[in-house]
Amino acid sequence: MTLYKGIQGFSVQNLSADPTDPNEGQVWYNSTSNVWKLTSATTAGAWATSNNMNTARQNLAGTGIQTAALAFGGWAPGFSSATEEYNGNSWTNSNSLNTARTGSEGAGTQTAGLAFGGQPVTGATEEYDGNSWASSNSLNTARYGLGGAGIQTSAVAFGGNVPPNSNATEEYDGTSWTSSNPLNTARNELAGDGTQTAALGFGGATPAVTGATEEYDGSTWTSVNSMNTARSQLAGCGIQTAALAFGGEGPPITGATEEYDGTSWATSPASLATARNVLAGAGTQTAALGFGGNDPVGSTNVTEEWTGAGAALTKTITTS
Repeated sequence: MTLYKGIQGFSVQNLSADPTDPNEGQVWYNSTSNVWKLTSATTAGAWATSNNMNTARQNLAGTGIQTAALAFGGWAPGFSSATEEYNGNSWTNSNSLNTARTGSEGAGTQTAGLAFGGQPVTGATEEYDGNSWASSNSLNTARYGLGGAGIQTSAVAFGGNVPPNSNATEEYDGTSWTSSNPLNTARNELAGDGTQTAALGFGGATPAVTGATEEYDGSTWTSVNSMNTARSQLAGCGIQTAALAFGGEGPPITGATEEYDGTSWATSPASLATARNVLAGAGTQTAALGFGGNDPVGSTNVTEEWTGAGAALTKTITTS
């Protein structure tokens, strides 16, 4: 008879806590909870509802990862400066933005975040250190409904509404903004992700809704395959070769989710549980977070977590 060790290459372990990075197919006994557990890979992506934000709002900005996200600004109603931190389970209020606004964009991490642009039409830029916001040099082109990518010391901003719709691209070096080559398609209410030298811009309104997708190499934009569902006011996260798009408005308001592999978009069979537009996102293609926005009733504080196909899940083995 073939033993588990012969199949997997390691023995079943007796552990007081679950391993932090188990291999797919690994089995162990948790002596604290007195249960057998295993790790398996998900076969399809899915959204799961988590704890609500403290302040329901739409047209907010976000950044970070699924277990350490940052939400700021928005319309509550009224221009909001509220900032909240998410720890993978719940939201905690933090110090507010210096400039209350809606339609801004974000980049960076929960402890080194960046906020820029917004409405009332502004180019105001602020840096977050994990506790409070400090004002920095403004965008050269004040606008709202723009896209962005990167980190606090190396970010890129693109598109938006001045008005009119803009294709302006600017790079931030941690101190100031410098103009770069413009988007091929001027638009607002688009989404973005990636880094300053490998960014992705997708969706938006021209003013007609579009699924247009462009890749940025740190100098110029190249048009690539469009999204399957044209929409504006959507959220996105990930990197240029592994991006996630979700929510938005076609019309109608949608919870549609799509994944980009560096070449084309594939529609996921799983949509957001709460269809909404002007929401914010954070995370990666396999571990994302969608929060806030506007559902058919109004501003919402709903938070959902995305687990992508292939992600490792820990399960308890039950017997009968």
